[in-house]
Amino acid sequence: MTLLLDLAKRMVVSACAMTRTTERVTHRLGAAPFLPRLFADRFTHLGGIPTDEFRGQLAGCRSFEDTRWAGYWKGFAEQHLAHADAALSRLGGPHAQQLLDPASATDLRSLGELLAPAATILADRGTVADPGAVQRFCAEHPAAADAAVALDGLIKALVYEFVAAWPGWSPQRLRAYERSHRLCEVLLLALAPAMGVSIEAVRIPIDGGERVRGFLMLPIGAESVPTVLFTNGLEGTLAEVLLPLLVQRDTGMGMFAMEMPGTYSYREPLSSAAERVYSEVIDYLAADPRVDADRIGMMGFSFGAYWSTRMAAVDPRLKVAVSNGPLTHRSFGALNSIGMPEIMVSTLSHTVGASSTADLSRKLAKLSLAQHYRKIAIPLLVINGARDTLASTQDSIDLAVGAPNAQLVLYAEDDHCAMGNAQHWSALATRFLHDHLVAHDAVEVTR
Repeated sequence: MTLLLDLAKRMVVSACAMTRTTERVTHRLGAAPFLPRLFADRFTHLGGIPTDEFRGQLAGCRSFEDTRWAGYWKGFAEQHLAHADAALSRLGGPHAQQLLDPASATDLRSLGELLAPAATILADRGTVADPGAVQRFCAEHPAAADAAVALDGLIKALVYEFVAAWPGWSPQRLRAYERSHRLCEVLLLALAPAMGVSIEAVRIPIDGGERVRGFLMLPIGAESVPTVLFTNGLEGTLAEVLLPLLVQRDTGMGMFAMEMPGTYSYREPLSSAAERVYSEVIDYLAADPRVDADRIGMMGFSFGAYWSTRMAAVDPRLKVAVSNGPLTHRSFGALNSIGMPEIMVSTLSHTVGASSTADLSRKLAKLSLAQHYRKIAIPLLVINGARDTLASTQDSIDLAVGAPNAQLVLYAEDDHCAMGNAQHWSALATRFLHDHLVAHDAVEVTR
């Protein structure tokens, strides 16, 4: 019965996509039926937002139209900004709205000093932020309660702006993306000293006029350290990549986080030519004296795992790779299958510059990596849920079988990117990268 109900739902979603009636039906049923199953999880995990609270808010969302969608979620962001503003005022800090203005002369050092007593709220949140962490922190450290409330409010505001920005491309969503990015950048740069790391906002010009925006996190005083390039997927942001990684800041590895080409801040559609973008990012890292050019790894999530897989096959400078939830071949046919929401089809079309559904299918087919598997000689860890509803789990299996030095970890009953087991695979991936970039190198030196 459950399978039949699921099939019926997917058929309704597809019918609405084909007839372009998703928006009209959303007015009656709400947005939730037309969103990926993992939609709520990704934002509650990142923001430390109670699941029931977020799902209740989602139930009230009745439109995908740009102004209404972005405005609805911006309202929650402003509520959290107001909480942060009140706490910052008690601390004698800047107004929260000031932090959103790139032209404002925000003293990041002073802001960081005000928030430093509660830096752990940002630094140690991990892959699944605990909704109860701030309340416990305030009870245990009452003198730092205002710092914790301010920091938590700013983090939740940037997460809700991220929701407002999802999945990008339209004007109000892109404005929300910039607000989310701005808050993320302010917090990371302000609190880097308190977290004991160096974090830089990086802009890398790419041949052809494109530009990569990212964050480079290194140990303080770094000299020739192994470094991992992290990249996310179709509609992910830098905050979604780097905030969960902060808890791993003491692993002895540098981290560079970037968004996938073809998304938010890029101008050119995604194609296989984006290989050049990643290659030039690796150029940039290899040229930095703080980075060991002989010990560079890469990890990708979802569509970003496509690129960690592709670059593992074509760039000999990579020494290890992790691909979580990779789309490599079969998935590109499944992306047009029954149950694909209209908003995701539209996002994919914008991302690859497709002019029609047929053109989308052709462009996605050209991205196939089936012929690349055997070219991956470096150690590769492939992770996914065994019941992926966004991509084909078989891609993960085929990749792990085809790559000569690959390991596969599938989590039973879990979905795309194994989000239900994020804490486990995060530790597993960190150990895998560390073993091949840090510990392995130390063994080689002693020999």
